[in-house]
Amino acid sequence: MFVSLAQRKAARVRLMAFDVDGVMTDGTIYFSSQGEEMKAFNTLDGHGLKMLANAGIVLAIISGRGSRALELRAKNLGIDLLLQGIDDKHAAMRDLLKQQQLDFADAGYMGDDVLDLPVLRACGYSASVPGGHALVQRHVDYVTRAGAGQGAVREVCEMILSAQGKLDQALAPFLGNPLATPLTATAP
Repeated sequence: MFVSLAQRKAARVRLMAFDVDGVMTDGTIYFSSQGEEMKAFNTLDGHGLKMLANAGIVLAIISGRGSRALELRAKNLGIDLLLQGIDDKHAAMRDLLKQQQLDFADAGYMGDDVLDLPVLRACGYSASVPGGHALVQRHVDYVTRAGAGQGAVREVCEMILSAQGKLDQALAPFLGNPLATPLTATAP
C-alpha cells in the first residue's frame, strides 16, 4: 500500500491546531444590525474534531480574529486551547507546544492565508484548503478536496486518524460494532 509523505507526517501528530476564517468557516463574516458577528460552522467538521480528540490528539484553535461565536463553538466542541486575536501564530504555537511538552515535529496546523505560513512551515504536518492562498498551497503537506467550512477540517481529521491507524476504531460504533468504544453523545 502506498503511503504518501503527508500521511507519514500526519502519523506523528499529537497536537493539531486550526485557523478559523477560511478553514473552519468559508471565510465569510456576517454582522447583525446590532453589530454582532456571526459565523457558520460545519457539523461534519465538528464531528471530525471530536473524533480526533477522542483518539487522544490535543486540539487547539489559533485565530487572528476574536469572536463570541468562536468561543461558543470551541466550548461546544470541548476545545479548551482557544487563542484569539493572535498576530504571531508561530509564537503562539511555540508557547502552546512548550506548555504541552511537545515539539513542532509533533504538531500539525491547518491554515489558508499568508499569515499562517510561519506556523504552517514550522509544524511537522500542515494542511490547507482549495481556496487558500496559492503560496500557502505550495508550502503545505496536504490541500483538501473539500472546501473551507464544507468538510475540509473533517477530511484532515480523518486523514490523521487513518495515518495513525485509528480511523476504523473511531467509525466502528456507527457500524454496529458492540466492542467499539463509543464517541461522546454531544452534538457536533
